[in-house]
Amino acid sequence: MGLLLTGQPRASALVRRRNGLDGRRRLAPVRASVTTPHSGYHFDGLPRRFFEGWYWKVQLPESGQSFALIYSIEDPLGNTPQAGVGLQVMGPDDGYICQFTPDVTGFWAERNRLALGATFKAGGSSYSNGSSASSSSSGSSWSAGGRGTTTGGGGGGPRRLLPAEDFFSAVELGFQASDTTQQGRMVAAESGTAGPPLSTVPNASWSLTIKPKAGWGSTSGPTQKATAGWLSVLPIFEPHWQVMMAHGEASGWLQWGGQRYEFTNAPAYAEKNWGGGFPSKWHWIQCNSFEGQPGLSVTAVGARRALLLGLQGVEEDVGLIGVHLPGGEFVELVPWNSELEWDVDPWGRWWLRAVSERYEALVEATCAPGAGTVLRAPTTSMGLAPFCKDTFFGQCRLQVWRRAGGTKQGPPLVDATSTTAALEVGGGPWWSAWRAKAEMKEPFRSLVTLPLDVAGLGQLVPEQLRPPGL
Repeated sequence: MGLLLTGQPRASALVRRRNGLDGRRRLAPVRASVTTPHSGYHFDGLPRRFFEGWYWKVQLPESGQSFALIYSIEDPLGNTPQAGVGLQVMGPDDGYICQFTPDVTGFWAERNRLALGATFKAGGSSYSNGSSASSSSSGSSWSAGGRGTTTGGGGGGPRRLLPAEDFFSAVELGFQASDTTQQGRMVAAESGTAGPPLSTVPNASWSLTIKPKAGWGSTSGPTQKATAGWLSVLPIFEPHWQVMMAHGEASGWLQWGGQRYEFTNAPAYAEKNWGGGFPSKWHWIQCNSFEGQPGLSVTAVGARRALLLGLQGVEEDVGLIGVHLPGGEFVELVPWNSELEWDVDPWGRWWLRAVSERYEALVEATCAPGAGTVLRAPTTSMGLAPFCKDTFFGQCRLQVWRRAGGTKQGPPLVDATSTTAALEVGGGPWWSAWRAKAEMKEPFRSLVTLPLDVAGLGQLVPEQLRPPGL
């Protein structure tokens, strides 16, 4: 689920240093070349409407099923009726389960790297949260008990990533997540969210490890890109969006009610959003499970997002098609280097086309009328509310051509199909097909093309002084 936003890659030296931050559990190393900017937690402590959400998808080739782990925090100060921690899982056969609590004190997240968790109900085992003094001095983490601390609140739950084998003893209900590991256990408990109960199973749990293979950008480059340039370091767009992992491999298990799924090296994908609320309207396609094309991944989106900086009520239609090729090449078709258009029905049909000087891409997808399930998303006024519809059973075709001299060059560089694409529409209302062209407004369209390397500058700035999230 997502919308265009902007930023620059994160420094690889700092990535390695964070893996052993303050004597806490050392995270499994992540290849610096596929770690994206905006992997950290963006909340700055100000008393304004704020959410951040994380989405991981895993496709299970042997069964043809998929599942997605969706974590969210709204108004971390706990100062509004919308405040709370949400845990949603979209499961096999487009199933669904949600657990929500208005108590934000059990949530924690790292400020400058991808690590987060929440405790809905603590377990009976003891564990150490490490030295709160050293954690506070680092300024690297957030909990509702105070900025830069790792103790307190949440029924005594952990405030750091635990070894997988310790998590389920320490946390009876809750989750933890990082670049390379995920654990969680939940029950259906939707009180506090908008809309009727939607869960199709009474409980779920999971444990998996992840090997990131592609972030957002060429895998041969020293750093990765923000999903749409450098401007996301500024409070311009609402909301922001970052693809964190265009392709990876996940191994582990999912317990979905009474059914257990085990998997090894299954295709995985991850992204996140943050800001005041989701776009007013959007559509989304993601697939990294193409037939006979391991490692090929496409993310295609169109959205109507708000502009901030005093531009009350001003919106723009933006979109992109991003293709990661199996050899590591990245095809990026965005509003400032391409002409992008789409034609998407309220449900069942997606069509996106983008043309730049070097590439042309066409993404077409369909699904059965009865496919899909309703998911919740953070909204400005209702909090976590039914706001989008997804399916894991999309029929998708991706075609990419090289271009030169204003024409296609030869046969397609890519012509691939899948029957397990993830498809989504959100916001609205959707009374008829949405036909539009991406039109990024000036001066932002020109500014985003400036060759500013925020990641390079970030290497010169101590971690404590860097903006939250970078």
